[in-house]
Amino acid sequence: MACESDPYIFSTDTLPTDLRFLPPLANGLLGWRVYDNIMHMGGVYNGDDGRTHRADVPCPLAVKMETEELAKHAYCLDTHTGIFTHTLSTATVTASQALYSHRYYSNLMVMEILLVRQGTSQEPVTVELVSSFTPQSKDIAFESGPDYKGGRHIYGQTATPEFPGVSCATVHLIWTTMPPTLTLLPEQSQARWGFILVVANSLESAESSFDKGLSLMASGNLRPSHEQAWKELWLLSKVEVKGSETLCRAVIGCMFYLLSAFLSMHDTTSCFGGVSPGGLSNGGDGQDYWGHVFWDQDTWIFPSIALFYPKLARAVLEYRVRTVDGAKDNAQRQGYKGLKFPWESAVSGREVCPGDIYGQQEIHINGDVIHAFKHYLYLTEDLSMFREGQGSQVIWGVADYWVSRVTWSPEDQKYHLLGVMPPDEYYYNVNDSVYTNTVAKFSLQFAVELADLMQHPAPPEWQQVAEHIKILFDEESKYHPEYDGYVKGHPVKQADIVMLGYPLGLPMSPEIRRNDLETYEPVTDPHGPAMTWSMFAIGWLELGEAQRAQSLLEKCFGNIQGPFQVWSESSDGSGAVNFLTGMGGFMQAVLFGYTGFRVEKECLAFSPLLPDDVSELCIRGVNYLGSQMDWLLRKEEVCIILRGDTESKNRYNLQVILKASGTKIPLIPGQPVTFSREAGCICKVTPEYSCWPF
Repeated sequence: MACESDPYIFSTDTLPTDLRFLPPLANGLLGWRVYDNIMHMGGVYNGDDGRTHRADVPCPLAVKMETEELAKHAYCLDTHTGIFTHTLSTATVTASQALYSHRYYSNLMVMEILLVRQGTSQEPVTVELVSSFTPQSKDIAFESGPDYKGGRHIYGQTATPEFPGVSCATVHLIWTTMPPTLTLLPEQSQARWGFILVVANSLESAESSFDKGLSLMASGNLRPSHEQAWKELWLLSKVEVKGSETLCRAVIGCMFYLLSAFLSMHDTTSCFGGVSPGGLSNGGDGQDYWGHVFWDQDTWIFPSIALFYPKLARAVLEYRVRTVDGAKDNAQRQGYKGLKFPWESAVSGREVCPGDIYGQQEIHINGDVIHAFKHYLYLTEDLSMFREGQGSQVIWGVADYWVSRVTWSPEDQKYHLLGVMPPDEYYYNVNDSVYTNTVAKFSLQFAVELADLMQHPAPPEWQQVAEHIKILFDEESKYHPEYDGYVKGHPVKQADIVMLGYPLGLPMSPEIRRNDLETYEPVTDPHGPAMTWSMFAIGWLELGEAQRAQSLLEKCFGNIQGPFQVWSESSDGSGAVNFLTGMGGFMQAVLFGYTGFRVEKECLAFSPLLPDDVSELCIRGVNYLGSQMDWLLRKEEVCIILRGDTESKNRYNLQVILKASGTKIPLIPGQPVTFSREAGCICKVTPEYSCWPF
């Protein structure tokens, strides 16, 4: 059945006993777990080298409502609007506390309280505001500044820079003071209070944002402007499932938290600090990887966002461009040319991983970054990202790294990558990790392709290494060993070889794809990170085995912690929280698994397949070559609508090509195109004329 109640609203009468699973509220710049006395700001870290971690910032909104009367409590996270509400009800008053990180004005966080009198009593009614806030941080030595327009002000700098010679981050907080109690006077039937918090990197920005917050409150537009920004996001994308309420809510929760990790599309002043596995609300300690940015951003989180929001996707690429100097330094320290992106990144792009071996050996990160750039170009054909945006320097710098990193073997006439750690971190100092060598091969090929597009001379070594790099394959067993010397049946930590088919797209027969899945599925650690089973699910969907795929995808439900759909890294609740990486993998299983979407050089291929308990999948706002399409997938039917308001913006006339028959169906804005799903058949959405080269 479909979700009986509104699937976008997560409600409960009791908060989780494990406070880590309280809902995070974030807007791409500020992140906070409700009621916590600590919050975080994107791009603000403290400590050097492997001690760099996201700096803890005290949160003045760490306030709970209490009353002396016996009260009923209700808690609600409305993902339509990104607002968390606590409702306290007694015989004399209903008190509602609303908390949100402003979706449009990224420097703002808000608390609003409404008291409504119940019954006929005319006595004053008082609600206590119990605060756990202290203006202190282990990472920032705060000082008190002069009050600003009735708001308190503290400011300070982080104690230690990421590396010598750079300045420490400055943080200013200005907030409206909060009394210990709020009282509904005898003549009042209800009353409202609003409290704002501003966090910024400069006094000028803090005061300006505080002025904006006061102005919005005075005009009554504080909450409406926030709600409108969320409404705009949901209008651009929607993913809804009919048939499974659990799956329905999981999908909505994932999209909400993933979007919360990104800045407003209208924000032109804040600098996007990347996406870490635990999101912005976490990261001050090791449990949440210190707020560092890994391949999780580029490989696991990026694809689902890019499918709908090119502007947000571009921010991920721009983050990598800004860290090029650090990547160059990493390569030089290792004795190689070009760029070596860090396994763990903060602000500078220099390696900040506490364990040296990961930064030295988990070099597949370079290929993961390039795959995101390629995915973006194929989806958007936005060459400005590579010209003015300097993305080409990333692509070519990584190509130079691979050329200097490989070792030539005269015996087999192949290039090898020696002494690496694959995505499966149970093994290190191995040779020819198939995943690593494959992303190296593909990123070199993309460098040649991009050089041709931009009429840039490509060194012949790029193509030479791409053509001759070793991709291990066991001819007898017809499968890919994970690395040179891998013993079939040995345990595996997480998705590795299974990612060759998707997302990498390494050509292979269905037999080999099946053998890879059947080889690694039974030996993959059942307590490994959440995103792994999503990749197995996609593999089985490729092979037409929807129910087998679904049983694997449902393993992810054990990582979803109620009642607010917060993800833990492991199914026992341990590891990073709120685990955006697992959400990203899960969403890819829905968006690229059930649909069969594949972003290819000249088309968007698709081959839908739904499991038995999913009767319908609605995907609104797929953004391809500047056009937005809405998809409705049923068991035996596909309906596509090209949105009518995109025709003037798009220079391509899109068409659907049914592979089995070769039938071409033009997509006319506003007119639905419905056709029977051809079992196992990969179809395409493509321009009517070639869009390559530019």
